[in-house]
Amino acid sequence: MTRRIFGLTVAVVALAGVAAAALSVTGAGATFPYPMYSKWFSDYHKMYAGIEINYQSIGSGGGIKQVTEGTVDFGASDGPMDDTQLAEFKTKRGCAVLHFPTVMGAVVPTYNIPGVTGELNFTGEALAGIYLGKITKWNDPAIASVNAGVKLPATDIVVVHRGEPSGTTYIWVDFLAKVSPEWKSKVGVKTAVNWPTGLGAKGNEGVSGQIKQTEGSIGYVELIYAIQNKMSYGKVKNAAGVFVKADLKSVTDAAASAAADMPEDFRVSITNAAGKGAFPISSFTWLLVPEKIADPAKKKAIKDFLTWMLGPGQKLTGPLAYAELPKSVVAKETKAIAKIQ
Repeated sequence: MTRRIFGLTVAVVALAGVAAAALSVTGAGATFPYPMYSKWFSDYHKMYAGIEINYQSIGSGGGIKQVTEGTVDFGASDGPMDDTQLAEFKTKRGCAVLHFPTVMGAVVPTYNIPGVTGELNFTGEALAGIYLGKITKWNDPAIASVNAGVKLPATDIVVVHRGEPSGTTYIWVDFLAKVSPEWKSKVGVKTAVNWPTGLGAKGNEGVSGQIKQTEGSIGYVELIYAIQNKMSYGKVKNAAGVFVKADLKSVTDAAASAAADMPEDFRVSITNAAGKGAFPISSFTWLLVPEKIADPAKKKAIKDFLTWMLGPGQKLTGPLAYAELPKSVVAKETKAIAKIQ
């Protein structure tokens, strides 16, 4: 009898181990934070082998769609969901969706101009003019006037943009709309816009590849993609009138002005932030988590991951060129985890 009980106990324990190992949490969305998420999910699985978080880097628009349809456990976006999207989510899922800022990063203008290897300066107005199709040559005065001593060629500018709904696009056009009334009125701010000009490419990876293989091109990518691909990227004039290069400090400076007034739902824009040291095309990026999760194991796994991400996980951001969240934001988010039921 004792042997039978012992054998049954061993079998139950073994089955429990199999069940734990089989727990898979799925997510999809933004490419902007993908290098960071890949690192986090891999390291978390090494610590907790029974939990595997699978993430598809398909763009913010895809992430919002899939979490709204309920085909993934969480979504990810570089642009917060708007009121219409929030209402659609609630109608389809029967609950609210929560925004959790994860890290901060930067979107940079990157270019491939033969003979030009240094850092170019760009004003927001010039970038808007390029993407409106009004500035078409590299030696246009709008570019040349802020790059004294740089010999810019009289060649055509080849504009590259994202071809699918994208949070990286949202950050880029959010900045352009703040510095260019024409952009705001004619194109606007969404994850997918009606581009006046340019070639579309999929993902930060696709834009990076298109720029590297196309002479005379310009595009926008997340900072880490420019660094990893050894691409030239420029300084951008901020609200204080200073040309600033994207790095950990300038992204952190951009967040400083927003941290104190962070709304309860965490939906906030920090593009064109005040401050001499702020890089103007900076942004938070968000995980999108349903307020109600029916599966108890998945609910616990997601809440535990968020707690870890806001704690030890933040220390992993620097090597991948992302900035840590401000402590005041972390404190608010830690409390917000309790809203997941």
